[in-house]
Amino acid sequence: MRILIVEDENKTAAYLKKGLSESGFIVDIATNGEDGLYLATHHHYDLIVLDVMLPKVSGWSIIVEIRRMYPDARVLFLTARDDVEDKVKGFELGADDYLVKPFAFSELLARIRSLLRRGTTQLSDNLCISDLTIDILKHKATRNSQRLNLTPKEFALLVMLAQREGEVLSRTLIAESVWDINFDSDTNVVDVAIRRLRQKVDDPFEKKLIHTVRGMGYVFEER
Repeated sequence: MRILIVEDENKTAAYLKKGLSESGFIVDIATNGEDGLYLATHHHYDLIVLDVMLPKVSGWSIIVEIRRMYPDARVLFLTARDDVEDKVKGFELGADDYLVKPFAFSELLARIRSLLRRGTTQLSDNLCISDLTIDILKHKATRNSQRLNLTPKEFALLVMLAQREGEVLSRTLIAESVWDINFDSDTNVVDVAIRRLRQKVDDPFEKKLIHTVRGMGYVFEER
C-alpha cells in the first residue's frame, strides 16, 4: 500500500518514511503544501498523512481540494496544533483521523492500519490465489499452510503481483511501485528481486505462480 506524507520538517519526514517503509508500506514525501497538493491530486494513495502548518499551501487547503476531487480518500492529520477548535476543524473539513505531535510511532501505525481496514473494498485485506494466502495488514504470507519468510520489500512485491493477478507488469512499473525509483535499463534490481521471491514462493512447491513474459515483464497467475 502506498502512503503520502506531507511534512515540512525534514527530520520528522525521514523518521516517518523509515518507520512506515520498514512496516511494509511504499512511502512518498512532500516537504511543502504545493508539492503535497500536486501529489495528492495526481497520484493514487491508499492514505495521506498531512500536516497543517505547511509552506506555500496549508493542510486545511489541501484537504479541501482532496475532498473535492477524491471524496473517498483517507486522510490523517498529524500536527502540533492541539486545540479542540483545530481538531474540530480538521474533522469538519473531512479528516478521517487527527493525531497530535509529539506522537508515538506505534500509535500512528495502529491508526493507519485501522483506517486502511476501514477503507473501500476495492482491495481486500486478504488475498488467496491457489494455495497462497496473503494477510496484507499482518504482513504474513503462507503457501500450502507454510509460512513464507519474506523481507518487507519481498512482501510488497508479492502483494503488488497478487493484487494484479493475471496482468502483465513491466519492470518499469514494478520498480516505480515497489522501490519508488525510475527504472534504469542498466540495472537488474527487478530481475534479482523476482528471482529471490521465486526461491521462496515457487521453488519449494510444484505449482508455479510467478511467470516471465519475454520482452514484457512478469505475470502472477495460476497455470
